[in-house]
Amino acid sequence: QVQLVESGGGLVQPGGSLRLSCAASGSIFSIGAMGWYRQAPGKQREPVATIISRGSTNYADSVKGRFAISRDNAKNTVYLQMDNLKPEDTAVYYCKQVVRTTIPTERYLEVWGQGTLVTVSS
Repeated sequence: QVQLVESGGGLVQPGGSLRLSCAASGSIFSIGAMGWYRQAPGKQREPVATIISRGSTNYADSVKGRFAISRDNAKNTVYLQMDNLKPEDTAVYYCKQVVRTTIPTERYLEVWGQGTLVTVSS
C-alpha cells in the first residue's frame, strides 16, 4: 500500500558528492520520521541520518559535517546530500519512512526502500 523509490546512487571519486532521493507513494495520511541507513559488504546495516517531522536531525559521527538530510513533506520525499565522500562510505543506502495510513485501518507502517548502491573509488 505504501512504496518507497530511491534514486541517486552511483560511482563517485573520493572527495566527490552525490544526492540521494527517496519518494513515498500510496495510501499515505502523514509521514513521521524519515531516515537513511547503509550496509557495507560483510557488515550490519547502520543508521546514517534521521529527520523527524518537525525537522530535527541526527547523524552518525562518521558522516557529521559531510552529509545533510532534508525532507520535502509536500512531495513525501527525503534527501541525503553527501559531500566529501570517502571510500569507507561505499555501501548500499536504504531509506526508511514511518508512514501513517488510514486504509484499511489507521496504523503506522515502517517502510523501507529497495536500496541504492554508492561506490566511492578512484
